[in-house]
Order: sequence, then C-alpha cells, then structure tokens
Amino acid sequence: MIELRPLTESREFQEAVQLQKRIWGFDDIELLPARLFVVALKVGGQAFGAYAGGRMVGFVLSIPGLKPGGGSYLHSHMLGVLPDYRNQGVGRMLKLKQRDDALDRGIQLIEWTFDPLELKNAFFNMERLGAIVRRYVENQYGTTTSPLHGGLPTDRCVAEWWLACPHAEAVLRGELPARAIAERIEVPADVDIIRREEPRRAREIQKELGERLTGCFGRGLAVIGFERSAGAGTYLLGRWECASNA
Repeated sequence: MIELRPLTESREFQEAVQLQKRIWGFDDIELLPARLFVVALKVGGQAFGAYAGGRMVGFVLSIPGLKPGGGSYLHSHMLGVLPDYRNQGVGRMLKLKQRDDALDRGIQLIEWTFDPLELKNAFFNMERLGAIVRRYVENQYGTTTSPLHGGLPTDRCVAEWWLACPHAEAVLRGELPARAIAERIEVPADVDIIRREEPRRAREIQKELGERLTGCFGRGLAVIGFERSAGAGTYLLGRWECASNA
C-alpha cells in the first residue's frame, strides 16, 4: 500500500535529501538541499512524498516557472523512487498527484527534463503520461558524479505535459491518441550496457540522437510517442497541436 502526501516539515525534506543519495549516488555538493524544498513551497511549487509502511520510498519536487510573455507553469525538477519500488506505478502516482494539484490551481503545463538515453523514462513520459518533446538541451547540468550518468554530458530533452490537452487525456485513459508519424529515431535497447562498457560509443549514440532530434524540432516536429522492441527504443515524431497551449 502506497500513501501519497504533501511534504511540509523539515524532517520530510531531509528524508528526500537522503533518498537522492540512495537513488542517484550524488556527492553531497550535487544534492538538492532541504532549504530548496522550503523555498519551492513558499513560492508556489510542489513537494509530494510516496510512503510505504511509514517510510518514504519516492518523492517529487517542482518549482514555478514563467514563460516569455507571462505564461506560468511548473517545472518538475526531480522525481525519484527507490529501486525496490520501481516498476510498481509509484512514479506515475506521484506525477498524477502533481497533475491534480496543478489543475486545481489552474495550471495547465508541467515541464521537466529527462535523459533521452534512458529509454524507460522516455516510454513512461510519452506513453504513460502523454507528454511531448520539442526541445533538446546539450549538457544542461554539466558532468555529474552520479554513476547513472556514466560520465557523459548531461544532454536532456524537455518534456512538456499539457495537462488538459486531448492528447494527454487520451494517454491517461489508456487510449492511443491519433497521431501521424513523420519520423522515427531509434536508440539501441542495450544503451545502458553500452554506456557502462563502451563510453566512447555511448557518446557517439548520444551525439547522433541529439543532432537528429534537434533537426526534427527545427522542422516543426515534436516527439509524440515512443515504441519499445527487443532491439531498440524508437522516438516517434510528428506534428502536434493543442488548444490548451495557447
């Protein structure tokens, strides 16, 4: 039984800091400090924890953002779940909690970044939540101490989750939204192994993926889906429009 609840107290923020160490293996200098959780909540952000038997097993933190021209959104800066609780729907529960809270406050957009070489995350973002991608950022956070990053530049895709868009709503209902695929970009399914054992090859894959995605975005395409097979993860790109993103 997983219980979700807002994080509001100092001891809860400290628990979330400790989870960062266990999930990502960051050095202390790269941890999000407890005081950031305090500030995030005071300025309109979100912090939710997932608990099993009274113990925090996952959390999500977001901060408010402002678009050019004045549009507001939430930037979901960090979501983590302990390894023993992955693949049990905890991450999706936390994201849906974020969504419900944002819609209750009249917020239509949540964004976050993810590593495009993390194929499970890509599938989760597009096929379980209904997010889309229209931006690629090179080395956003610099090289980190996390072994999960394999010493590669921290290239990131920016996921846009338009909460009330028919595309996202269809995905959340478990339906396949209508989509015309204009481009497919494959990544080897064993890219995690390649990252650990062949870092130079992993960097070549990362660089090529970034160049192809950036080229597609420049032509007005967006990542609107993701397919998995035994041999590859495939980014599906096409045109995307939503009345909710005006």
